[in-house]
Amino acid sequence: MSAHVPQVSVVVPTFNRVARLRHVIHALEQQDFSKDDYEIIVVSDGSSDGTEDYFAQLSLKKSVRCFSQANRGPAAARNFGVEKALGEIVVFIDDDVVAHSSLLSEHIRTHLSAAREVVVVGPLLSPEGFEMAPWVHWEQEMLMKQYRALLAGVWQPSARQFYTGNASVRRCHILAAGGFDENFRRAEDVELAYRLADRGLEFVFNMDAVGRHFAERSFISWLDMAMAYGRNDVIFARDRNQAWLLPALEAEFQERHVLIRTLVRTCRKRPRMTAMTTRLIKLAADTATFVGAKKIEQRAYSGLFNLQYYSGLHSEMGNFSPAPTNSSAHQIG
Repeated sequence: MSAHVPQVSVVVPTFNRVARLRHVIHALEQQDFSKDDYEIIVVSDGSSDGTEDYFAQLSLKKSVRCFSQANRGPAAARNFGVEKALGEIVVFIDDDVVAHSSLLSEHIRTHLSAAREVVVVGPLLSPEGFEMAPWVHWEQEMLMKQYRALLAGVWQPSARQFYTGNASVRRCHILAAGGFDENFRRAEDVELAYRLADRGLEFVFNMDAVGRHFAERSFISWLDMAMAYGRNDVIFARDRNQAWLLPALEAEFQERHVLIRTLVRTCRKRPRMTAMTTRLIKLAADTATFVGAKKIEQRAYSGLFNLQYYSGLHSEMGNFSPAPTNSSAHQIG
């Protein structure tokens, strides 16, 4: 008699977050989805914080399979998890995202009710009572702005909302698209999503597939992330057959607040001025935080993110000139 094959594989890449990972796994074990129909695959990407000891405890659970690899980045860890997955549908959860009890059932319901092949994206909501750094709080507010726009039908979900903190797709489509590109350590999920879109998959947003995002990142890491996103958007357009992307970003830029546009144009291709301006805006943000001026704080971080994002974009641009297009797109910031 053959062993039962789960319908769903939940892939969780992790790196040095064992304390948070315990909560993530516990929440995944408490899903209202049939226990026999899903498995949890955890891939440690070179963790050195006691994750391996925790794996020894998890090995006693038949629903959880743990693997380890040398540190190669989240794309490689997710590819490893997809390779080992037995389920037809793969749900990606990050190691700082705690799933609501109905997250899996909502993902699967959306797949089964769709008239065509889809990629499902769930929200990454802020946990109640969890204190975030101001720049992370800004990031979460921008996500909420996106979710409100999606729910209101202002625009439709696209590859640019494929954040693998909370998303799902059939395993066969991931494999057919070639998996995550391990050359990228930022926006590797969006890059795969572009290839899934090119294969005809539709993106669906399900606000009820809730994940609570216990996001923690340093200010420097946050700045580096913004710049990497800018560089990668140029790389995706130039080297990954997404010629529509940069003209769409240019159209978005024209919709930015006049102060953002002035800031970016003034600092464009001037690294020293960018560094000095970053320090000054961060000082303004810190002051706003200290006195409780939340609107000023949020505007300051919006300026910082955009300045770094467009600095990365212009740095990577060089002499690359995108072809005109009427496509539109949306991004954080």
